[in-house]
Amino acid sequence: MLFLPERKENMLVTIIVPLHNEEENIEKLYAALKSVMNTQNYDHELLFIDDGSTDKTLNLLEPYEQKDSKVKLLRFRRNFGKAAAWAAGFDHAKGDVIVTIDGDLQNDPEDIPRLVSLIGDYDVVNGWRKKRQDPFIIRRFPSIIANWLISKVTGVKLRDYGSGLKAYKADVVKNINIYGELHRFIPAVASWYGVKIKEIETMHHPRRHGKSKYGISRTLMVILDLITVKFLQGYSTKPMQAFGPIGLFTGILGLIINTYLVIEWFLGHPIGTRPMLLLGTLLIIIGIQLIGMGLLGEMLVNSYHESQRKPLYVLKEPDKK
Repeated sequence: MLFLPERKENMLVTIIVPLHNEEENIEKLYAALKSVMNTQNYDHELLFIDDGSTDKTLNLLEPYEQKDSKVKLLRFRRNFGKAAAWAAGFDHAKGDVIVTIDGDLQNDPEDIPRLVSLIGDYDVVNGWRKKRQDPFIIRRFPSIIANWLISKVTGVKLRDYGSGLKAYKADVVKNINIYGELHRFIPAVASWYGVKIKEIETMHHPRRHGKSKYGISRTLMVILDLITVKFLQGYSTKPMQAFGPIGLFTGILGLIINTYLVIEWFLGHPIGTRPMLLLGTLLIIIGIQLIGMGLLGEMLVNSYHESQRKPLYVLKEPDKK
């Protein structure tokens, strides 16, 4: 039996579905999404993003766009990746609530009403694939490590950052720029805006058709992406606080070392061949460079916000009654 959430008047729900070579799943996916949306009587739009598919995915999607006014199709010229697909979806979504779901039928569309019903009380609702139907060694185990690491570094504790099934208030994702592989970190990035995040258990099915687009190599890239997210989360508007302390420490340490060597030189001890002279000089140079990077970053941030008239704050939109 489908979940029946409390109805919210005049609420439009946008479902974003990125697709790349999923021809065998298109028909069942569309039918499942329409069944849920119609049963729940949602005012909705289905936003399919063809991410440069080389099979029949695009050809199968186009008839749905022609016959169903609630279907919108975005066509990428080539495969840009999931982050680009989500970014395009967020840019073109008209809904008050935006839901993302993978196109491989491993996420269950019947979970969507449960996520949507929590938007309002929460700004982001994350699906948790508790009983994940993927190989343990190459998918689930690396994911466990990645989720633990991301939660520790960002301070936003979720058990399934990689889940494609999420729901957002529209004003949250409209203020987030997604690039690279940052789509998996949206809850952590959104935390900067002071959002309320909820995680609930969702269904997960084994992949029956097509091939997975993810492997263990993607997990290894999480560390590099995490460094970016941590910087954006804490220092995107104040880069001097990231580079300045390290620059001061290395510069002062180098100055202390070289001061000691100058005293040694005045006492008649040769210092020209001592490794400490090179170390002290190197530390001073590194310190100057780091402080310079911080100053340059501050100027770029200030210039960007002034030219774009972009505020350093985000206002919370009132809930629609």
